[in-house]
Amino acid sequence: MRFDSNDAWRPAPVPSQPADPFAPPPPANGSPSGLPPAWRPSPLRWVARIGGVLVFLLVISIIWLAITAPLSKSLEPPVQPSITLLSAEGDPIARHGAVIGTAVDATKLPAHVTGAFLAIEDRRFRSHLGVDPRGIMRAFVNNVFTSRSSQGGSTITQQLAKNAFLTSDRTLARKLREVMIAFWLEAWLTKDEILSRYLSNVYFGDNVYGLDAAARHYFSRDPDDLTIGQAAMLAGLVKAPSRLAPTGNLKGARERQAVVVGAMADAGFITESEARDVSPARLKLSKNKRLPIGTYFADWVLPQARDQAGAISTEQTVQTTLETRMQRAAERAVRSAGLRQAQVAIVSMRPDGRIVAMVGGKNYAASPFNRATQARRQPGSTFKLFVYFAALRAGMTPDDMVEDTPVTIGDWSPRNSDGRYLGDISLARAFARSSNVAAARLTQQVGPSAVIKAARDLGISTPIANEASIALGTSSVSLLELTAAYAAIASGEMPVRPRGLAQAPEGSWLDRLGLDTRRIPSGQLEDMRTLLAGSIREGTGRQAALSVPAFGKTGTTQDHRDALFVGYADGIVTGVWVGNDDNTPNAGLSGGGLPARIWRDYMMRATGAAPMPRAEPVVETVEEAGDEVGNLIETIGNEFDGLPGALERELDGLGVRVGPDGAIELDRRRFEPERRRREDEPFPPDEEPGGPGPEGF
Repeated sequence: MRFDSNDAWRPAPVPSQPADPFAPPPPANGSPSGLPPAWRPSPLRWVARIGGVLVFLLVISIIWLAITAPLSKSLEPPVQPSITLLSAEGDPIARHGAVIGTAVDATKLPAHVTGAFLAIEDRRFRSHLGVDPRGIMRAFVNNVFTSRSSQGGSTITQQLAKNAFLTSDRTLARKLREVMIAFWLEAWLTKDEILSRYLSNVYFGDNVYGLDAAARHYFSRDPDDLTIGQAAMLAGLVKAPSRLAPTGNLKGARERQAVVVGAMADAGFITESEARDVSPARLKLSKNKRLPIGTYFADWVLPQARDQAGAISTEQTVQTTLETRMQRAAERAVRSAGLRQAQVAIVSMRPDGRIVAMVGGKNYAASPFNRATQARRQPGSTFKLFVYFAALRAGMTPDDMVEDTPVTIGDWSPRNSDGRYLGDISLARAFARSSNVAAARLTQQVGPSAVIKAARDLGISTPIANEASIALGTSSVSLLELTAAYAAIASGEMPVRPRGLAQAPEGSWLDRLGLDTRRIPSGQLEDMRTLLAGSIREGTGRQAALSVPAFGKTGTTQDHRDALFVGYADGIVTGVWVGNDDNTPNAGLSGGGLPARIWRDYMMRATGAAPMPRAEPVVETVEEAGDEVGNLIETIGNEFDGLPGALERELDGLGVRVGPDGAIELDRRRFEPERRRREDEPFPPDEEPGGPGPEGF
């Protein structure tokens, strides 16, 4: 008995049906009737999948290349083009950036010019698809199995891809991107277009990019006029432009030229006879005057010039406000100062803020740090401009009285540097003799916030402490901003914005509406000018006196670390700073001494004025006020009042000077005939600022 014959779980058998004469025959493979044949994978299935992935990657690559490597970028210069800065008179004074020539068309160049580059850089350029496997293998064998110099396997297309789109990193990822971009360029550009863009942007040394600029720079001719030897030399520079530039390595450039000429003959671009006739190329450098790449003024004004020029693709010129005669006068004033260790800075501007001269140190080549714009130093008593301006705004006048007696404000007890106190004196007298205690009392009277407000209105932007000690210049400021503040008094408008470009920037809508500046009330302006004139006429700034009306103020910081003189005359506002970069003291240095004389020397050359004849000093009765000692700043502002006039003139005739600070100085030129120079004798144009001299600073 079969166990499954009466299985209750099995379905009942279906009664057989009569055969259908139209039914299809049973499958040959013996599969049950009514079921599809068994499925088996086709070998083409994987081919289709791989093809789909490749198509997807190709689409992604095209999108990536279109975004990261637009064809138009290969037309752009690889570096920022140069900007030539012009003086106010229109003369070139400095050049920044690379020299980039105009684009060249390879189809219009002589065959030997393009042939020189193809022979030495990429002989199979016309036949490969952007990458040359044979060239890569040749370079690999040479670099690995021979001891000869290393070779590169990059094609001209790959070099264009690297120069235009990539950095010079030596990584596998960068090389793969270079290959992809090379294929991209070959797909969308013709061979002549690729060669043209390559020749227009390749580097030839001496900061020169492009065949047009190189031909003009080295041979003073157009690319169309290059000889075989000249074209071969330029093509040879591409391998190592900085090392082979003929201006510095003519022998190496000519040796490389010979290699290129041999390659041209070997590749069939020239005949053997033509190769033998090629002589070493002779340089004929461009007659354009070699301009300095950097100067103190150029470094400061360049960002403004770049902003004004915007995005540029060719060399441009930008006119500045620098006046050549003024700049030479400033440099001569520095040279004649005889500085040794100490540094110096000069800023000179018109009352509207146009910079006409700038010296940021004794020697730019030795130290490009600009002490006129970048350094932040204490201004000393030159800051008293803001103290007295705040007092005038509060309703005081130069004739009002202030106590010149010892004072203590909180924990601070300032003192006059010479220890003399005159009792009740006028504001005009206190400003002229640079009384520290008077300035402290005025600051206490009007409030430090009013002094800060005066400084801000006159253009000072650096931080200022809200305390009475700011009266003596304890907050740091740049010489540029400080000079611009004095320019506001010269112009009668505040604030004055220093600028170095002839074309003033557009500025904000407030600037365009004239709401950013305002006139100084006439009464306050005249009173402030009276104080500044008195400082030179009868105060601590007497050594800056000129034959024309002059206005200014001296400044000396603690321990004689910094000395300044800032003032104006005949439409020129000038600030002078002298000190050490490491902020160490300079014994005997004061604002009424060396800085005032540098200021006077420069202003005499700049304005044509003469020095003011010395007047007999006024003898005053001085009331001593004990031995009070300040605890913050001890030696700011109040200088020695001088010797009797007859004695001073007699000593001056002997070459001995007694400065306003009491320091004795010897004019060594009086005792060394070979160094004697007339006051009006011009200095050699190639003489560098600085050098040994009588001051000893």
